[in-house]
Amino acid sequence: MKKKSCGIGVRFIDAESVRRYLKEKKLLRDDVKIARDGEFIYFPVVEIPAELLKYKQVTKLFEERETKSRTYKDLVVLPKKLYEELPTSYDIVGDILLIKLSNDLIPYQYVIGEALLISHKNIKTVCRIEPVSGELRVRNVVIIAGENRTLTTHIEYGLSFLVDVHTTYFSTRLASERRRVAGLVQPKETIVDMFAGVGPFSIMIARYATPMIVYAIDKNEDAVRLAKQNVKQNHVLDRVEVIHADAKELTKVVFKKADRIIMNLPFSAQRFFSSALKIANSRCIIHYYDILKEEEIQGRINSLNAIAKGCSFELIDFSIRKIKTYAPREFYIGIDITARKRADVA
Repeated sequence: MKKKSCGIGVRFIDAESVRRYLKEKKLLRDDVKIARDGEFIYFPVVEIPAELLKYKQVTKLFEERETKSRTYKDLVVLPKKLYEELPTSYDIVGDILLIKLSNDLIPYQYVIGEALLISHKNIKTVCRIEPVSGELRVRNVVIIAGENRTLTTHIEYGLSFLVDVHTTYFSTRLASERRRVAGLVQPKETIVDMFAGVGPFSIMIARYATPMIVYAIDKNEDAVRLAKQNVKQNHVLDRVEVIHADAKELTKVVFKKADRIIMNLPFSAQRFFSSALKIANSRCIIHYYDILKEEEIQGRINSLNAIAKGCSFELIDFSIRKIKTYAPREFYIGIDITARKRADVA
């Protein structure tokens, strides 16, 4: 069956950002399916907001969705007092679902895993995860349902990333941030991605901007191996150089001054700020990421200013964004920093 609806036609490159916007504003219809042809993706909407009038406007028949199945919570049999502890959110990387469980729920993890598998038809594996830790950004992963594997392929903005959720770190929730940063890159910039992981920031920039070169650096050997495959399969071998190295030793592996530096290592990025400035151009944009409470943000900025002063730089502009909530009262913070070599330094 089909239903008539007004809709917005968007070219593939803009589709994910438009989908997120419509969903956030509760304008995307959920009773019919998104449609596509060879050139456009069509979003059925309740109404077309003024902000999106620049896109193609259509009225067409959209295929009806099947009646929504029950959520995984409806399928789990638990002691009544534990139902309120069931997570309301989780991450999906490719066809692998990642979920955090409280200690009280761990004895029921396999039942929960099977319920998630049943309620998500596109998921092949369910994993219980613990928080990311260390400079290699790895975490304990326990497969609780589905196929016995942790390697998957994740699609983001038309790019394809091989990710091993056990040996490497990848956040699907930074997709819009990666695309935003790529949109800021100017032609012929030299980019250094200090904690590149499997390469999402580096590859996004290489595909959707025109940098001179992107140096994708990581200490995690497994991440570097996958990053090299991702660079190849996304056809950016001529613009991305993947390097297995410690970010504290940038001067040994990067021999060009960076116009833009990406520091995506929450909790620890501050310790590497002086290393970043050692390879920064006389004027450099630094995309710095951290996890902080509201009241800690100014203290972190003061600390970065002090580090910059010791490296003969001054930080002349800060743009601070709360990208997502990490924990109660803690936020994943993105700070765009403009660093400039001090004029009194020869």
